[in-house]
Amino acid sequence: MNSMLKDPGILREIIMDHYQYPRNKELTEDKGYKKVHMASDSCIDNIYVQGKVEDGIIKDLRFDGIGCTISTASTSILSEMLKGKTVEEAKHIMQEYSRMISGEPFDEDLLEEAVAFQNVYRQPNRVHCATIGLHGIERILKGENDDE
Repeated sequence: MNSMLKDPGILREIIMDHYQYPRNKELTEDKGYKKVHMASDSCIDNIYVQGKVEDGIIKDLRFDGIGCTISTASTSILSEMLKGKTVEEAKHIMQEYSRMISGEPFDEDLLEEAVAFQNVYRQPNRVHCATIGLHGIERILKGENDDE
């Protein structure tokens, strides 16, 4: 892994950058998108996640709503990482992300900027924050749609 991604200061900068300037944080009215609502009982997180999958490829992922720093940044990073991937590639990346969040060994190179959340498992109350977007994306990949 890039040694810079071991530096706690740089990891914090990645998280703050994605919190202050989240990527893909805007919903669309396009009917080709699946949309799921995700909320937390223990945090302010209350977001919608949208995704468009065509021919087994994730064409787009987006989200909006209210989220804490960890949920906003993790959803931003995951949406960036998974766009353009096949559903199978995305599932593999998401599985490695889940392993990391659980404190298990994971493929650091595969997770790119998402490694910023490698220490979340040490704060059990933040695990849900770091996975709310992930669980929303998983639901979309299963074909769920709260708008139907």
